[in-house]
Amino acid sequence: MPGSIRDMLQDQEVRTLHPRAAFSAASRGRERPDPEDDMRPAFQRDRDRILHCKSFRRLQGKTQVFLAPRGDHYRNRLTHTLEVAQVARSIARALRLNEMLVEAICMGHDLGHTPFGHAGERLLNEVLEGGFHHAVQSLRVVEVLEADGRGLNLTAEVRDGILRHSKGRGNVLMKGSGAKALTLEAEIVRLADIIAYVNHDLDDAVRGGLIGEEEVPVDIRRALGTRHSLRLATLIGDVIQASDLDCGRHIEMSAEVHGALIALREFLYQRVYENPIVNEEFKKAQRILRDLATWLAADAERLRDRFGVAPRDGEPLSRAVTDFVSGMTDRFALETWKSVVVPRPWAIV
Repeated sequence: MPGSIRDMLQDQEVRTLHPRAAFSAASRGRERPDPEDDMRPAFQRDRDRILHCKSFRRLQGKTQVFLAPRGDHYRNRLTHTLEVAQVARSIARALRLNEMLVEAICMGHDLGHTPFGHAGERLLNEVLEGGFHHAVQSLRVVEVLEADGRGLNLTAEVRDGILRHSKGRGNVLMKGSGAKALTLEAEIVRLADIIAYVNHDLDDAVRGGLIGEEEVPVDIRRALGTRHSLRLATLIGDVIQASDLDCGRHIEMSAEVHGALIALREFLYQRVYENPIVNEEFKKAQRILRDLATWLAADAERLRDRFGVAPRDGEPLSRAVTDFVSGMTDRFALETWKSVVVPRPWAIV
């Protein structure tokens, strides 16, 4: 309707955002027709839909790096998501790109992540028919699984950003990676993800006594800073300075800071993610998921009768098992595994 709050906010985008920003009114749209909201532009609606979905709430029960940490200040998959959003919005605001689109992508980027972190992802990729990747599963969550199987019907820009965010140990910059996103906002999220996790995973590793801050190689500390806040400020500031949108460039970093970021990621792989102490616990977690996936895949009635879950029309049992197991929290996976594997005590009268 003319003169709506949505119209006012969309006009504000046109007046204030960079010409290369993704404008809500120019969105490529949704998979299904959906009446416009009088209050909220399209990307804000997407953010809200993700924020209120069950998969988003379950992120608080999923491991980031440390399994069942004894402490209240370690990150989980939900706090990681919020930290990614903070980094991404800081960059988007400075570059005059669409903060609401950036936030929507951030909120949805890990919805399909497994219990027990990347160890869970690696295990499911090994044992499940067709393999597994959390970015692909995150897209399936918002397109198919949420809202009682209807999906959230998000805009094309948000769905694309969710799918494109992941890079593993590959190129962190979209430029030169072979991947192409629909928006610059998606490129921001791809970088914000690694900026957030290398910093908070290092912080958690120091808190957990795996490494000392002084063990970070001196060239990394010299380039990025010696404290959590300094590293974040350096990385965010460098992305803003290096991304000259007026010259048609991508979201970029300087060679020095980019090199230090990659070096910090490799340091974390060697000293934290592949640490024998951490991996020993991950092996136990992987056994839980292996047992659950095998047990559920052996008999369709187990999934239906015990959990009220059945394969969607035209989809195999293996697809339903993938969706169900990957959606578990750490706690639910452990409790379900115990009920399946550990004998029940019987009362003797």
